[in-house]
Amino acid sequence: MEYESLLKLIGEDPLFESSLLFAGNINPKIVRLQLARWVNSGRIYQLRRGLYAIAPPYQKMKPHPFLVANRLRRASYVSLQSALSFYGLIPETVNRTTSVSTGRPERLQTPLGSYEFRHIRPGLLFGYQMTALGGQNAFVATPEKALLDLIYLQSGGGSMNYLNELRLQNLNSLDLDLLKKQAEIFVSPKMRMALNGISQLILGETNEYEEL
Repeated sequence: MEYESLLKLIGEDPLFESSLLFAGNINPKIVRLQLARWVNSGRIYQLRRGLYAIAPPYQKMKPHPFLVANRLRRASYVSLQSALSFYGLIPETVNRTTSVSTGRPERLQTPLGSYEFRHIRPGLLFGYQMTALGGQNAFVATPEKALLDLIYLQSGGGSMNYLNELRLQNLNSLDLDLLKKQAEIFVSPKMRMALNGISQLILGETNEYEEL
């Protein structure tokens, strides 16, 4: 296959899986050799086994980090600090894209950035939605679930000290009723303690706005 044929086959998608090239009467060895050549020449990036990205200047669209995270591991969604920063709930810009899944914990360094996957039990794989990202789409936790995921996975995450360390902001954008319902699913004293702390922070932020 010629490189131009690959670009036509991929279309607007900045990411592709090698399985796409094995359809029909194709010699797998030749396809793998061609992929290796394109990687070595800088025309494509290998993100992990079987997953590739079109490299600049050939890509028609720069892949969003959240899309890359979803494709690096199926049945995962972006959460934790990455989602909280995306929603403006914490002031920091996060350099590593963090996701959760029921698979094993893993950190990956790719040509498109750093990615981390944290493990949660199957019963907690909820509270995410398909989110528009400027022409791309990815599964991202709701603001409420992203905060709960982080508290759940962080040692001491339910304490007021930790909540203060997060420097949470724009808390009035949270749906407190939804936060309470989702926190109950965790069945954890830590989550109940954290919920009380978050409620205090929301009340404090509301009072600050009223004084302005």
